[in-house]
Amino acid sequence: QVQLVESGGGLVQAGGSLRLSCAASGSLFSIRLLGWYRQAPGKQRELVASIISSGRTNYADSVKGRFTISRDNAKNTVYLQMNSLKPEDTAVYYCNADLGPPYYSSTRGQGTQVTVSS
Repeated sequence: QVQLVESGGGLVQAGGSLRLSCAASGSLFSIRLLGWYRQAPGKQRELVASIISSGRTNYADSVKGRFTISRDNAKNTVYLQMNSLKPEDTAVYYCNADLGPPYYSSTRGQGTQVTVSS
């Protein structure tokens, strides 16, 4: 299948920036979509941004204009550049991959904590 390992989380002041990385390995041919989710305590999981094989991206309204998802195919890595961070961006961020044939499933990484102080 596919394995995902996130990195880049941490503590930052409001208005600051962080870049998350997600390195993918395994059956990379099966990946149809890569995305970043986040989950804050007591809140539902939220899709923050996604990118598909064609390069088309999608963002949650709450992060449009502040976050950018990108990928480096040579490094098998997807990034989430987060600018103008707000305290409400505080959450555990997970990298997720939607897989096509032969798996038809989803997998995610272990998550990385992002904390934005006011």
